[in-house]
Amino acid sequence: MEVTFDYSKLRGRIREKYGTEGNFADSLGISRVSLSKRLNNLLDFNRIEMMRACDLLEISAQEMPRYFFTKEVQKDEPA
Repeated sequence: MEVTFDYSKLRGRIREKYGTEGNFADSLGISRVSLSKRLNNLLDFNRIEMMRACDLLEISAQEMPRYFFTKEVQKDEPA
């Protein structure tokens, strides 16, 4: 089973600080499509992107796991 992450807290912080994901993607130096793929668990954030995002969004090292490593809760399939 593949692990997926819940980026809802990260999305909220992006909207709070940058207004749109597009504005944030521009500041992060990646395309809007690339950011969307990462936020939708289609691509992984690399270490450099995570560190830069934390810097841009004013997320401390201690807070980082809540934004990037919260596992998405999977609903059980009906039997």
